Amino acid sequence: MNNKFQIAVDGPVAAGKGTVCRLVAERLGILYVDTGAMYRVAAMVAMSAGVDFQDEEKLVPLIKSADIQLKIPQENEKDGRLLTILLDGKDVSWQIRTEIVGHGSSQVAKLAGVRQALVKKQQDIAENQSVVMEGRDITYRVLPDAKLKIYLTGSDLVRAKRRHQQLLGKGRDLSFEEVRKDLLQRDHDDTTREHDPLQIVSDAWVIDTSDMPIGKVVSMIIDRVKAIISSNKHE
Repeated sequence: MNNKFQIAVDGPVAAGKGTVCRLVAERLGILYVDTGAMYRVAAMVAMSAGVDFQDEEKLVPLIKSADIQLKIPQENEKDGRLLTILLDGKDVSWQIRTEIVGHGSSQVAKLAGVRQALVKKQQDIAENQSVVMEGRDITYRVLPDAKLKIYLTGSDLVRAKRRHQQLLGKGRDLSFEEVRKDLLQRDHDDTTREHDPLQIVSDAWVIDTSDMPIGKVVSMIIDRVKAIISSNKHE
């Protein structure tokens, strides 16, 4: 893809955003941006500096000055990672995936100043290259002018089953009901939070992945991208 093409994807937890976006990015040869990973980096910044996750006054300047880079994994980096993440030049792709960092990321994400700082960094990443970016506020806050906006969703039952399998695969022995309860609470928190609540923008393409194979979802998106590019060429 020679011209910059932004694909913005929002949706609730376990809707398949990560897998779909990664595969779309691979097919198109562009960068996959997991904004959730950037909040994990923010939590790591706090931990490294000994700053409390809720100390917005101290944390925001640290995040603003941090050099956070996201890159397509090179051949020698293909160890299962979805993307390579550098913090001040250091590869932290796996360090940010620990449980304590994950807990911290949910805490720092509540701070308006942290979100503003990371939105700016996310916009900078997409400024001069094609990206597939996924999160909770991408279609209207981060990339409001994206050429393709998508809202990936699914029934809470299907998403809870996916999430349960993910956690079991990581050695987390939780019951399905516990996982479903947590997922419903996260849905509530995402859609009712005061700042940047999860929402479906009017020009978003809504895709329900409940009964759809991942491969079909990916192919649908690729076809839509090609159609948009072809249409633009003929304008």
